[in-house]
Amino acid sequence: MANCTFFTRSFATRPLIIWILCSKMPPMQKKRDVMSRKGLKSFHCLGPTIFAPIKADILGNVTKIKAVYDTNPGRFRTLQQILEVEKDMHGSQWPNVGATLALMWLKRGLRFIQVFLQSLLDGEKDENNPNLIRANVTKAYELTLKRYHSWWVQQLFRAALFAAPYKSDFLKALSKGRDVKEEECLEKVKKFLINFSATVNVIYELYNKMNADLDCRV
Repeated sequence: MANCTFFTRSFATRPLIIWILCSKMPPMQKKRDVMSRKGLKSFHCLGPTIFAPIKADILGNVTKIKAVYDTNPGRFRTLQQILEVEKDMHGSQWPNVGATLALMWLKRGLRFIQVFLQSLLDGEKDENNPNLIRANVTKAYELTLKRYHSWWVQQLFRAALFAAPYKSDFLKALSKGRDVKEEECLEKVKKFLINFSATVNVIYELYNKMNADLDCRV
């Protein structure tokens, strides 16, 4: 029986995107195998143009966080420790600096993915075009990223919506091109979101606790 590979294979090995969000995670040096770009390949199945900027942003911010970690692995054992050290180190420039800033944007990109997938699970759709994911992408963008984007960036996103794939093609991409029933793939999406949502929430709670979020636009 075919598997929805994006969820069963990639996330069963706990790639960096999942692991890096847990502020109570084990020491980073014990997880060096998932600190590489190889651990992020699971996101490449979000291949359509609409996701390209978000994928690039996620990869770029993970690289920045890892670069800070690599400067002192013994000191930066958790994300919370990184934020605390940078707060003391950078003073008035914090949190608009270093790994703190990178993680702030990373969590927003991951929240976008979370809301988008949840919208698919909830069966939300454009009644006139039920096989398009445009409505799901729009909802996720408006709830997670739009407030942080300038008018120009928002227009670019609206234009990119026309490249949004059919729902059937998107689910096939999640299963690495294999023929998987929609119900089977969505069930795996549901299971994936349990841990994914919890870890995204952890990082949001950390930023709220440390008053580390910024409301600036790009």
